[in-house]
Amino acid sequence: MNTNLSATTALAARLLLASLFLISGVGKIAAPAATKAYIAYAGLPAPDLAYLVAILVEVGFGLALVLGYRTRAVALVMAIFTLATALVFHHNFADQNQMIHFLKNISITGGLLQVVAFGAGAYSLDARRGRMLKPAY
Repeated sequence: MNTNLSATTALAARLLLASLFLISGVGKIAAPAATKAYIAYAGLPAPDLAYLVAILVEVGFGLALVLGYRTRAVALVMAIFTLATALVFHHNFADQNQMIHFLKNISITGGLLQVVAFGAGAYSLDARRGRMLKPAY
């Protein structure tokens, strides 16, 4: 594959994956009470802590994914978070909407694992940092 096309595709993939997390995180910030109530309704302990973790992963790690900063580790944490979210919040397969959300989360987990496997690509802070660390002979 063309190097520029590969780098552009990797950037586009990171942006598309991160967009869902960023929009969701901003929505949680805008409605903390409703988010915490939903977390409590799902039976998770410590809704306040779970809320903060969700904001950190969705907004903080989402931005790191966009920038391509420590991308493989960030994508792995996001994949684990997304899989856990599917299992905790979308396990009622009798409800077709929940089944769709579950499958969406599983698909997103797969996309994030691709990022773990192949990295951020050339248009990322990781690549820039790698170039800066190489000795200039």
